[in-house]
Amino acid sequence: MVNVIDPRLHKIDELIKSQKIITATVDLVDIPGLTKGASQGEGVGNKFLADIQQTNALIHVLRCFDDINLPHIEGSIDPLRDKEIVDFELQIRDLDLVERKIQRLEKLVKIGDKNAKHGIDVLTKIKNHLEDMRNVREMEISEDDKKTFVNDMYLLTDKPVIYVCNVDDASAVNGNKYVDQLKAGLDGENMQLIIIAGALEAEIAELEDPDDRLVFLADAGLQEPGVNKLVRQAYKLLNLQSFFTAGPKEIRAWTIRKGMKAPEAAGVIHSDLERGFIRAEVMHYDDFITFKTEAACREKGKLFVEGKNYEVADGDILNIRFNV
Repeated sequence: MVNVIDPRLHKIDELIKSQKIITATVDLVDIPGLTKGASQGEGVGNKFLADIQQTNALIHVLRCFDDINLPHIEGSIDPLRDKEIVDFELQIRDLDLVERKIQRLEKLVKIGDKNAKHGIDVLTKIKNHLEDMRNVREMEISEDDKKTFVNDMYLLTDKPVIYVCNVDDASAVNGNKYVDQLKAGLDGENMQLIIIAGALEAEIAELEDPDDRLVFLADAGLQEPGVNKLVRQAYKLLNLQSFFTAGPKEIRAWTIRKGMKAPEAAGVIHSDLERGFIRAEVMHYDDFITFKTEAACREKGKLFVEGKNYEVADGDILNIRFNV
């Protein structure tokens, strides 16, 4: 469980002086690296592929550094090749799932299920796409078809992905030739790419004093730990945002999907708030920082009373009125 570092929480706390700050969090599932044949049970095998099927996105860490003391399993450093090896294993896994579902739908067609025939058409296109060694996330599939025929398979190559280039310390800021090779190979692919020096990050993480960490980062030419960038990127990739609740006891960030209406956002805090939702009193973050108090926001007309159709914006400070 990783905290989503959001400086806005501390800016609010400077004005409110709350007893504690609670950040939003993201759960990261770390599995051993996949090798050739994983989809057939080699290396970590199918167990770990099954473990990551329930995740919302994939973070693929690629080796982009030389070290004669740490030999690569494939004998050389080539992040694009490593990416393609993992892609292939995930494609084989997905292909197996799609073929099994096609077989199930074929049985339904025989008993007259017309919807199943359309499902077979959709899944056959996916099957052909996977057999061409391409990822499902690159396909155009209607939302209805995805919801009806695809989502329940939790296809691995349908998940959005972040590529993390693990570089040496000297390449932490600008990358290196391996990062450039990967970027060139990914040209045209809708992807997110982050550069992180893993060994350097490990050293920073061992420092207990936050000031020492800042000095260490500055010496390396970095402004913040790479994990902060990674979590923010994952947040963005999953179409997530935060709203805040603020009071004398705590200031807290809550995670919602973009486009959520006020009652749904209230339900993230507690189901009773959604069930008995009456209205939301809303201050936009920038307004609160500008006017410094709730009373001042109210006086300046910057405290808004919103109903059930209000779409919560990133950084909104909410006070939910409800009755159960």
